[in-house]
Amino acid sequence: MIRMNETSPPNVTQLLVAWGKGDQQAFNALMPEVQKELHRIAAHYMATERPGHELQATALINEAYLRLVDWKDIQWADRAHFFGMAANMMRRVLVDYARRRDRVKRGGEVIQVSFMEVVNVPVPQSADVLALDDVLQRLEEIDPRKSQIVEMRFFDGLNLKETTKTLNVSVATIKRD
Repeated sequence: MIRMNETSPPNVTQLLVAWGKGDQQAFNALMPEVQKELHRIAAHYMATERPGHELQATALINEAYLRLVDWKDIQWADRAHFFGMAANMMRRVLVDYARRRDRVKRGGEVIQVSFMEVVNVPVPQSADVLALDDVLQRLEEIDPRKSQIVEMRFFDGLNLKETTKTLNVSVATIKRD
């Protein structure tokens, strides 16, 4: 599970709020403050990927960054909201990457094995990312809040308090869900 560094400078929230209001200088000041934490989150994600993955932690941060800065008029609640969304965006980058890779594989790079040999064929870990994303999407159709809780707690690294604040529900509700 991803855990956020609790010693992040207190001005991160103020910078996020100012950036959300369109202050480019706040954005420029924010990036050096959050870079270390973003790299730690990306390194955690990359550690769970298959060996020899083409992306590295820095490339994952850059891809997530490009998606985050495209969002207009976002109102950041606090640093936990930002890091949660950044972690979520990194997971989505990895899912998109795995889907693209699988499309290429279906185009002729698929390993041909007999049914009896299938036990010895390794399954890349990125396939787990796709399966997990499919399960989360199905859960979202059934119960959107439960899906958000799973993402925030287990993938975005938010603790109970941060999750309750972001979703504006009680700790008891989070635990029950």
